Amino acid sequence: MPERPPRHRSSSPRKHSWLRPANGRPATDETPEPGPAAGQAPDQGSVVQAAVYRDGHRVATPGSLADTYRQLREQPDSMAWIGLYRPTENELVSLAEEFDLHQLAVEDALEAHQRPKLERYGDTLFVVLRAARYLDAPEEVDFGELHVFVGPDFVITVRHGAAPDLSAVRRRMEATPELLALGPEAVLYAILDAVVDGYAPVVAGVQNDIDEIETEVFGGDPAVSRRIYELAREMVEFQRATRPLVGMLHGLMAGFAKYGTDDELQRYLRDVADHVTHTSERVDGFRSALTDILQVNATLVTQQQNAEMRALAEAGFEQNEEIKKISSWAAILFAPTLVGTIYGMNFDHMPELTWKFGYPFAIGLMALVCVSLYFIFKRRDWL
Repeated sequence: MPERPPRHRSSSPRKHSWLRPANGRPATDETPEPGPAAGQAPDQGSVVQAAVYRDGHRVATPGSLADTYRQLREQPDSMAWIGLYRPTENELVSLAEEFDLHQLAVEDALEAHQRPKLERYGDTLFVVLRAARYLDAPEEVDFGELHVFVGPDFVITVRHGAAPDLSAVRRRMEATPELLALGPEAVLYAILDAVVDGYAPVVAGVQNDIDEIETEVFGGDPAVSRRIYELAREMVEFQRATRPLVGMLHGLMAGFAKYGTDDELQRYLRDVADHVTHTSERVDGFRSALTDILQVNATLVTQQQNAEMRALAEAGFEQNEEIKKISSWAAILFAPTLVGTIYGMNFDHMPELTWKFGYPFAIGLMALVCVSLYFIFKRRDWL
């Protein structure tokens, strides 16, 4: 391993002005994390695990940040790997003091909600990653944020979410000491590889969802539009997590010669870059497919609505024709009733009542009116 450069250590903690508000009082977390477990060292806080390695083997397992600093100083040519989960301001200030971390990187690690990026501050790399995991029950993609500080003799991981499982990464590296002996860059590779491998189940889950959505679209499920929209939103977030990784890994590969990266690590990182490129292309394809499916669904919904409107119009037309027939026959039957009603009135001064031809005339009048109305309605296609 390269010789460890001297780090600045002051006898008393420095007051980092960039972590203080304008009023000069120390900033505090509005929503404090759960305190240390019983029996835990008071200054351990959010330290998930800290270890010191030499030649690929663990030589110390400190119980606190202070112990880690001491063990690192006492072990020549060693490397510290510190894992934190949502650290407090005081812990990050302590790490910044010990490892001379840049203030901008410390601010990003404290605030979280950063986009994936790779930045170099002197001999320290600062990497922000967006890990993802697929949740089967709600059919959602859960994103976690991971910040990694990589220096000549240290790796600090700051997690702001459930993913990724860095304990598995640590076990894998400890099981391959020849890889871990390559130093902090090897740990960074393992973390990148774990994050990228974590995308595979997400891709498979999304592919399965898209297949189900296609079936639902052509099956006429009315609730599928909402599912398409929600999955499209997930793909936008997935794109934001994966697309910057392509440029980040190419940036790492561009510095292989300048920073003397081990040949084996170069091959590993190229493999990770290939996987990231493949995943990014799949995610782009998913988003395009969802856009096309949404358009097809809109077209099918429009066609279905048009068919329903046409069916309603045809039903209304048929109903109107039936009403015409009913109205026509009602008018025809009403005519003789009207004549019969008039001649059924028993007034004394009705000349037709005593007329010899009164009855035949009334019957003929009824028949004439009925026949006339029948031909009139027939000509107008009401009958």
